[in-house]
Amino acid sequence: MQRYDWEQGVVAQAFMEMGEIDLAVSFARGAILRQEKGRFSVLKGNGPINDCASIGEVVLFAAKHTGDPIFQKGADEMLEVIKTTSHKTTDGIIYHTQEPQRGIWSDATYMLPPFLAAAGNFREAMKQIEGYRKYLYNGTDQLYSHMWDDEKKILNRADYWGVGNGWSAAGMVRIIKMLPDSMMAEKKKLIGYTKDVIDGCLKYLRPDGMFHDVVNRPDTFVEVNLSQMLCYSIFRGVAAGYLDSSYLRPTEIMRKAANDKVDKLGYVNDVCGVPNFNRPYFAPEGQAFFLLMETAAADLGKK
Repeated sequence: MQRYDWEQGVVAQAFMEMGEIDLAVSFARGAILRQEKGRFSVLKGNGPINDCASIGEVVLFAAKHTGDPIFQKGADEMLEVIKTTSHKTTDGIIYHTQEPQRGIWSDATYMLPPFLAAAGNFREAMKQIEGYRKYLYNGTDQLYSHMWDDEKKILNRADYWGVGNGWSAAGMVRIIKMLPDSMMAEKKKLIGYTKDVIDGCLKYLRPDGMFHDVVNRPDTFVEVNLSQMLCYSIFRGVAAGYLDSSYLRPTEIMRKAANDKVDKLGYVNDVCGVPNFNRPYFAPEGQAFFLLMETAAADLGKK
């Protein structure tokens, strides 16, 4: 399967959380081999900062695990890009889209802030999350719109894209785990944000355990990756003690729906599919989140 920058990141994250250390390190090295001007995993000139940063936590893990200075050097170069970029809003939120486009997307929570947190830049991670919430979150519906155009100052895709909300939930779950006890107020706030978006999504869970691509629009296609992303987020939250066990009830049908979509070759069918995310098909992130879901389930003691 293809692996653009964000795909390299989420697949590597899955391998790391599974304990497939050699594979995770290999993916980190691949990201560095394709590092251009500090940005990880650049493929054919595609290198938006947030997506490139998505493998950052795994690169830092590889640095610690192997002791090879190439990984820390690569991480430092990526962090310097993040620190010095002018490609951000007036209030300091880094654009998700590549220069010169100025867009903020709901995908971003999974991509950039976990790397910042893993590098110890906890307050900057929280700042970015607060920014995404400011521009994209609807408190009444408890969901994130997909895209904000900062040039036109409008939501150019106001839709509640399911996978975008899944990225948001899963990204915040990762950061909650990393925040130090000295930031308990921020941790509690982030737990609240995570509960909000999970609750917002679950309102639209179908009886078959899947969701519409735009969760509140039944005219959009049905897909299963949001189900996997929510299962992962819930399993991690319950295991950590900040989500009540009642959240496990909907995971039964969501996890079954995902497992039922795995074919004899191991592909998860009917996720929001590459390359244009406009149909139920296959996607590296769909494969990754199946592995993340099952790893989180096993860690919780579920069979």
